[in-house]
Amino acid sequence: MKTALEEGTETGHGHGPLLCSSGTPLPGSSPVLPSTQFCSPNDQCPAPGSGSALTPTGSWLRFFDSQHLAPGFWLQLLVLLLCRPAPMPSSSLATPAQRLPAPDPQFVLRGTRSAVHALRFCREDPSQGHPLLLSGSLSGLVHIWSLQTWRTLATLDGHGGQCVTWLQTLPHGHQLLSQGRDLRLCLWDLAEGRNTVVNSVCLKSVGFCRSSVLATAQPRWLLAMPGKGNDEVEILEMPSKTSVCTLKPGAGAKPGMPMCLELWQATPSSRPHLLAGFEDGSVVLWDVSERKVCSRIACHTEPVMALGLDSQEARGVSGSAGKALAVWTLDEQQALKVCRTRELTNPGIADLTIRPDCKLLATAGWDHRVRIFHWKTMKPLAVLGFHTAAVHCVAFASNGLLAAGSGDQRISVWSLYPGT
Repeated sequence: MKTALEEGTETGHGHGPLLCSSGTPLPGSSPVLPSTQFCSPNDQCPAPGSGSALTPTGSWLRFFDSQHLAPGFWLQLLVLLLCRPAPMPSSSLATPAQRLPAPDPQFVLRGTRSAVHALRFCREDPSQGHPLLLSGSLSGLVHIWSLQTWRTLATLDGHGGQCVTWLQTLPHGHQLLSQGRDLRLCLWDLAEGRNTVVNSVCLKSVGFCRSSVLATAQPRWLLAMPGKGNDEVEILEMPSKTSVCTLKPGAGAKPGMPMCLELWQATPSSRPHLLAGFEDGSVVLWDVSERKVCSRIACHTEPVMALGLDSQEARGVSGSAGKALAVWTLDEQQALKVCRTRELTNPGIADLTIRPDCKLLATAGWDHRVRIFHWKTMKPLAVLGFHTAAVHCVAFASNGLLAAGSGDQRISVWSLYPGT
């Protein structure tokens, strides 16, 4: 003998109480109901005799035959309407990142009076216990900022009014390197309040490529900079300015101009290597000691504007003029391999940096935004929309502070995910 549920499901005309998928009668239902459609198996039904309110997740019964209304029909209809699920608020459909408002900067530095194109934190000020922030601007000036008073401590003028595109501090004493569009690399002595140029290197290429340094045996260090040839990179030993080698992409390769450089070595005793992002969207790895290309991958369809490397995990990331970040790995055979890409809303990455603890990645966008990602998973964490012009540079401090410089002549300083 068929149950009422089986009979109603098969014929659509069950002559018993209204049932849900578990066979439980609906409260107040009539023994006669023509032309019914039963709830789906995913609907939730109350326990027999519990008297609890119904919390269905799907559609309940629908009534079509209005000409043969059974006794108690309106009571049943009222019960069914009360059992309908309430619409979900639109706010509950949003992701946590959408629900939470974007944080405000901890502080905003004004006073450069021109677009900010380079940033670098340096070691703590012994007298104040706070890191110093260095900024390079379109006007050719380098400002040294105190993060205790949020004011400039000194202004360096060594590039003849030409844009400062790159800043780097050296581990050997209070020394700073600045690169400008005047085709000069200046070495500054900042010890004991001094701000004088003690050495300089003439660049051989007019372009947007930022140089890179690698500290070796004290007080020597290596400097990688754009070479004389269109696709060449020159390696110098500093401070003697001795030429170590000139690296070329290889016979037949035409990658265009180098756009960004990264000197690194896995351990202090290992050979130095150079990563370079090129105009054709490729990333090339060289063994500097052997002067040879170890690997080359095509990561982007647009010029590579910035790259970063997590040397401990042999994992890096690159951003381009396009709409994607590329994450790649380096195996024991020194071969590069793209492992994932992260699509962006708008094209154009001017700069990127990995936090010193290798937990966060920050990007500077042409769309005026700074984007924060979890470095291990590349999960988007935040979009900082404070600036009103393109963000040209980002930098992390050792204590986790993040600074961003923009074409709106402002530097925003953020405290994001401290201690994570």
